[in-house]
Parts: sequence; C-alpha cells; structure tokens
Amino acid sequence: MVMSENRIEEDLLGKREISNEHYYGIHTLRALENFQISRGCMNDEPDFIRGMVQVKKATALTNKQLRVLPGDVADAIIAACDVILDDGRCMDQFPTDSFQGGAGTSINMNTNEVVANLALEILGYPKGTYDVIHPNDDVNKSQSTNDAYPTGFRLGVYALLEGLKRAVADLADSFDAKAREFADVLKMGRTQLQDAVPMTLGEEFDGYAHNIRAELDRLDVGSDLLVEVNLGGTAIGTRINTPDGYAELAAEKLAEVTGYPIRPSTNLMESSYDNGAYIAVHSIIKRLAAKVSKICNDLRLLSSGPRAGLNEIN
Repeated sequence: MVMSENRIEEDLLGKREISNEHYYGIHTLRALENFQISRGCMNDEPDFIRGMVQVKKATALTNKQLRVLPGDVADAIIAACDVILDDGRCMDQFPTDSFQGGAGTSINMNTNEVVANLALEILGYPKGTYDVIHPNDDVNKSQSTNDAYPTGFRLGVYALLEGLKRAVADLADSFDAKAREFADVLKMGRTQLQDAVPMTLGEEFDGYAHNIRAELDRLDVGSDLLVEVNLGGTAIGTRINTPDGYAELAAEKLAEVTGYPIRPSTNLMESSYDNGAYIAVHSIIKRLAAKVSKICNDLRLLSSGPRAGLNEIN
C-alpha cells in the first residue's frame, strides 16, 4: 500500500492537512501560524530540545512505574525519546518560534507530537494514529506546560552552563601555563597607566588565571539553582492530575535520564512562578563576561604598538 503524502489532523478549531514528512502535528502547525515573531526557532536550540525530550522520557518512566500509563505505550514513548537523544533523529522537527505566547505551550506540544509520532512509527503505525499513542493524553500525561516547559528549559540552560564551565576551566589553565612560561619576564606594573613598580609578566597572567578560576565556583552555584525543578506541580503547583508520589519519583527518573543531580522543589506552588534561578544565572554570566572583557582590554593594550604603543606582548 502506498502511503499518502499528507495526513489529516483535527483539533478544536477544525481539520488541517499536514505533510507526512513532518513528525510534528496540528498544534505545532497552529503555533507556526500564530507566532512569527523572530528569525529564530527551536531547531536552533538543540540543548533545549534535548531538555524537553528528557522530561518526556522521565515522565514516561514515572507513569509506567506508577501504573497510570500502559507499559507498551510507555515503552514506545521511551524508545522514541532515546532515538532523539542518542541518535539525533527529528532534531529538525521543532520549528516553533523562539518567542511564543502561552508560557511555552507551543514547544511543549511540539515535543509531545514529535515524540508521539516517532513512537507510532516505532510500533509500525502511521503518523497521526493518536488513538494508539496520543500527544497530550499519553506523552504529556501527568504534566502541564507549566511544569514540563520550565523543567526542560532548566535542563537546557544547565547543559549550556556545563559547557561554559569547561571552557572557563580551559581558559584558566591556559593563563596558568602562560604564567609559568613568563615567570622570569620582567615588565613595568602600572596604576591608571602610570608607571608604578616592577613585576613579571608571569604574575600578570597568574592574576588572570585566578580571576577566571574564581568564577567556576559561582557557575556551580548557578547550576545548583537550576536542578531544583517543579516537575509534578502541573498547572499551578497543586499536583492536580498526578498520582501520589509522582513529583518525587519524576525527579528521581529525571536524574537517571540526565545524569544531573535533580531534586524536586520544596514548594511546587512557589517554583511554578519563580524566576529567581534565571536571574541569578544571568548575573553570574554577566559578572564573568565583565571579567573576560577587562582581561581582553588589558591584552589589547599590552600588545599595542609596535612603535608607539606599549608592545610588551606579541
């Protein structure tokens, strides 16, 4: 049998035709029509996509263990998530705009639809056979956009911070190496560009290394704020439509899926609206950027010349 090039999906607003090339469904299509705000889309943010898919895998594992989702359905959802996370399949199927209304509903439903249709494909069903695996009823079971989306976002930012920490550590190590290399190179030390006292170039680079390495501890503080999640709080933090013990078990499963030290929020109501972690992380990164900028300006000044500038390094 030749498969149709398109399929028909339906929501409360009516029916729409969707190409079978797409793993996303009608809710994503609506989002593409409603939100054309920026030139960026979620396809450009793989860490965030991975974070959302990790949430879907962890919740499927939780729902299966708590027996609120049939085992075969949960297994198909888990397998679909693994295909995305391990093989990179469907990473181009998240075209929703980076800016969107509805507190993240568009990207949450985009994720639900992609995972559902990939799970259906694994089971041998055509895309859109939602009576077998439904994006909302199954993939999004025991969740709301208001807990799935913030949790996925935190995971994405956490992953980016881990990459930043590695880069910062490498930069500090490089300054350390230069400090040793230049340990015996004498130069003039200055205050407000006025000659002050002698120093070594190695001492200058040692200061840079210490300055940058000190920020690693602050980045660790930021990472720790991000691993406290409100998964299981659902719409407003009251745990409505979740089975007993869901939030705690979901955090455990998410820790297993990600390898991160995930913990459930101590107050799901408060964490459903609090953005303090993002503000703190932003401040930490801004502080780091200011320090790096200062070092860059120093190096630019020290290398100025070669005839009329300082020309102390090249």
